[in-house]
Amino acid sequence: MSKKADVLFIFSAIFLIGTLSWHVNANIEEDKQALLDFLHNIYHSHPINWTVDFPVCKNWTGVGCNKDQSRVISLRLPGLGFHGPIPSDTLSRLSALELLSLRSNSLSGPFPSDFSKLGNLSSLYLQFNKFSGPLPSDFSVWKKLNILNLSNNGFNGSIPSSISNLTHLTALNLANNSLSGNIPDLSIPSLEEIDLSNNFLTGSVPKSLNKFPSWSFSGNNFSSENALSPVSPVAPPNGQPKRKSRKLSEPAILGIAIGGCVLGFVAVALLMVFCRSNGGDESGFIVKPHKKESASKKGVSERQDKTNRLSFFEGSSFAFDLEDLLTASAEVLGKGTFGTAYKAALEDATTLVVKRLKEVTVGKREFEQQMEIVGGIKHENVAPLRAYYYSKDEKLIVYDFYDQGSISSMLHAKRGNGRIPIDWEARLKIAVGTARGIAHIHTQNGGKLIHGNIKASNVFLNSKGYGCVSDIGLATLIGPMLPPAMRAAGYRAPEVTDTRKATHASDVYSFGVLLLELLTGKSPVHATGSEEVVHLVRWVNSVVREEWTAEVFDIELLRYPNIEEEMVEMLQLGMDCVARMPEQRPQILDVVRRLEEIRQVGSGNRPSSETKSEISLPTPPTHAAETVSSLPQ
Repeated sequence: MSKKADVLFIFSAIFLIGTLSWHVNANIEEDKQALLDFLHNIYHSHPINWTVDFPVCKNWTGVGCNKDQSRVISLRLPGLGFHGPIPSDTLSRLSALELLSLRSNSLSGPFPSDFSKLGNLSSLYLQFNKFSGPLPSDFSVWKKLNILNLSNNGFNGSIPSSISNLTHLTALNLANNSLSGNIPDLSIPSLEEIDLSNNFLTGSVPKSLNKFPSWSFSGNNFSSENALSPVSPVAPPNGQPKRKSRKLSEPAILGIAIGGCVLGFVAVALLMVFCRSNGGDESGFIVKPHKKESASKKGVSERQDKTNRLSFFEGSSFAFDLEDLLTASAEVLGKGTFGTAYKAALEDATTLVVKRLKEVTVGKREFEQQMEIVGGIKHENVAPLRAYYYSKDEKLIVYDFYDQGSISSMLHAKRGNGRIPIDWEARLKIAVGTARGIAHIHTQNGGKLIHGNIKASNVFLNSKGYGCVSDIGLATLIGPMLPPAMRAAGYRAPEVTDTRKATHASDVYSFGVLLLELLTGKSPVHATGSEEVVHLVRWVNSVVREEWTAEVFDIELLRYPNIEEEMVEMLQLGMDCVARMPEQRPQILDVVRRLEEIRQVGSGNRPSSETKSEISLPTPPTHAAETVSSLPQ
């Protein structure tokens, strides 16, 4: 009898395992089909690698699954060129979905009514689309919702009072829509951030929301007795279309016109005085300072009130705030891919680099999350991010200032008589340090962090003379750029058509270009004497192919003996890094190892600076003047 029981138990276990396995496979296959139905029924201008042949949880762009890969729990598809309404009965079938991001597309139509089936949603990002119509009347179906961002759309009607039932909600953003009526009493204890600005809301701000800054409700039609304190006028972010104007009386229009002219003359006068006092244009940061607060000691400290706050990272010993930055002597250092860099000299003699970012397309929470990742990096070959600032119309990041300038300025500025060349030992240390920094960056955020903008103008010297990488992780915050502008600098890997989709392999490519730059002394894109534009990677490949390898190396390196073998080895490494196919490039850890081997092998043969032989240098080739920014771009 016991044997029969054992057999029965084994068969039952086998049946149960088989049933569970079938159930798991059935669930993921259903999710897979739902995604395919969505993709096949909506127009999208960017290719997406969703095919039946590949596993949905491992290879599909933007798709994340749970630990046992039985369900799709996250879907991130920002900026992929989706047009039109979301096809019904597609995404709503992803019943286990916890995070959905479709921001920065051109999705239109009403809010998808079948999203009510997504009861597990905790984060919903639909900002910067073209949705219209009223918001859902019953938000109670999303009881787990933490973040709701529907900003920069065309939603109208009133704000549903059912939002107050979202007891886990921490961030609500409905800014830049056409919402009207009164703001309901949103008494949600967990709510930390709210933005209802630039709508057509009336009445007054409920007492339950008085703890939030005034700009959270600016740009609405509140009654005069409940008017908010004045705030600086701001432009709609990222080219948001202007709202339709309401009819005004002729006296009102005349008053506005006269007042506008007066304010315009005053603004121009103040701007001229400010620019003259700071010695250049674009020297200020258009942010209105507010009174200081004491710094918090835990995590990111806030030294500004919640309306305008400068956020520092734990361990920072700086004693300045946003007002100090605004009143500092500022000098424009350079305009780059992601914004303008300023040298700011504070009253206590501290000198910093403040970068004013442009074309930031992500919301505040995503911006802050990326800054937290970057600010948490502690490595001697990574330039530390000291602080950042986020408001609707300004995004600033603060770095240390390096007196010697960037590697780009050291390599290319003032070539000719009187220049102090960078010796071979220094170039090796720059390469080794930069590679170590990139390798460390690639281990952050679970191995998902990408630098995305490696170039000589983003590399500096640390206190030990090694390369130190700056400007990390900004590519994911910025909107897509047109290919001609993207490729102009010559550092982009050929497969990168969108700066936000850089990879570890594309970082290696960019570092390979930097190695070639250190070896040749030439810019990634430079002009010859005949004003022909030459791309460094192509030029090096063509010279080596013709077996004229010696012609590649910087003329300034010819004065140092016994380094030919090391230069050739680094040249080979650089060419491996800039292989056209990403899979043919070495991993960054292998790059670090090979560079350190080159340096160790050569260190015993290299003469000291006192014994360097003085040899007559051949006349260098004529180059067209190169203008290279010495600051992060």
